[in-house]
Amino acid sequence: MPTYEYECQKCGHQFEIVQSIKADALKKCPQPKCRGHVKRLLSTGAGLIFKGSGFYITDYRKPGYQEAAKKDSNTPAPTPTKDSTTAPAKPAAPAKKKD
Repeated sequence: MPTYEYECQKCGHQFEIVQSIKADALKKCPQPKCRGHVKRLLSTGAGLIFKGSGFYITDYRKPGYQEAAKKDSNTPAPTPTKDSTTAPAKPAAPAKKKD
């Protein structure tokens, strides 16, 4: 259930309340001596935080994907080859000092 923020128009009291989406908005301040009209505030709500080793990989993948990933991890990585067209970079000459 979502949390809604309210503010009393009479006393300025701000408060949060957990309500069903289908529930009507509050109309009266919960302070015992006030009972002024309240207004529902717009709020950003809570953001989603994904922590861990990849929830999307472990939770929503088909079993076939996991088997293919195991096969791919067992294959050796290609070894880099020397290309005869590329030469190693030469170090830059030191800058000459002007007097």
